[in-house]
Amino acid sequence: MGASTRDAYGRALVELGARKPDLVVLEADVGKSTRSQWFHESFPDRYIQLGVAEQNMIGIAAGLAAVGFVPYTNTLSIFLSQRALNQLYTVIAYPRLHVVMVGTHCGLQAGGDGPTHQALNDLAILRSVPNLTILSPADAAEARAATLAAYDLHGPVYLRLGRSSVPDLFDQDLDFQVGVATELRPGGDVTLVSTGSMTHQALQAADVLAEHSIQARVLHLGTVKPLDEDAILCAAGETGLLVTLEEHSIIGGLGGAVAELLSGCAPTRVLRVGIADTFAESGHTEQLFEKYGLGVSAIVQTVQDGLERRSNPRHKGRRITSPLRSAER
Repeated sequence: MGASTRDAYGRALVELGARKPDLVVLEADVGKSTRSQWFHESFPDRYIQLGVAEQNMIGIAAGLAAVGFVPYTNTLSIFLSQRALNQLYTVIAYPRLHVVMVGTHCGLQAGGDGPTHQALNDLAILRSVPNLTILSPADAAEARAATLAAYDLHGPVYLRLGRSSVPDLFDQDLDFQVGVATELRPGGDVTLVSTGSMTHQALQAADVLAEHSIQARVLHLGTVKPLDEDAILCAAGETGLLVTLEEHSIIGGLGGAVAELLSGCAPTRVLRVGIADTFAESGHTEQLFEKYGLGVSAIVQTVQDGLERRSNPRHKGRRITSPLRSAER
């Protein structure tokens, strides 16, 4: 098991700060959690602690960006996307200011803090904001590379990070290309389109599917916006079935983005693996993944049912009762 993407971000921020004197870091009272505290230890004169005031943090970041600094703001994903949305929309995105807004504890990774801290719809909210680039790295190496790449972009950036440790997938010298998908595994039967923590799940599921003679392509999107439309259209044309995987609600996230693209350009069956339209519970990440249908077995079952429906349009597949509904019974 490798490091968490937030750990890699914290180290990369210190690395970047040593080379870029115009980089400043703003924090909303959770520096130990976001790992921005490590920057404070190295560059205290370029670190601004604002307390529990995300709206104010975004406003100050806008002012700093307007006079030539490159601010990196830090808080939990849910607080950035919900508490500070109006400020993000109006004073950062509208004037296209170069502010890198970092949100950690995305998806189910808030642990025991529960639904008040779980960002399950941040992509749905922020995808709708014009001018905003959204980065969602899969492992520590990609998180480092995305942190460095974000500095050189123009305009606002949202960097989505996780709390839990994730397996290493990429080399440490990864050259992160914004807006470019990465094919991690070839396959002609189905394409697993994944982002963030779900890319490791996609690779595991592809291994299981191969044991059943199903060759699954794994297409990782380290950038959710702008979408790599060419890669998705190519995969749709070559495999005819796409299954999107995200640690996010199935409403409005990666699955929505892929479906929106294909419905207008190349109608293709898209199945979405993500969190149903529900609040989640407190718990360990691994347990929550299984309960809310993000585990490898659920991915494999979704692919198998999708392929059976394609070969037999009347086949409805084996109905999988959601863990939430099972618990309610």
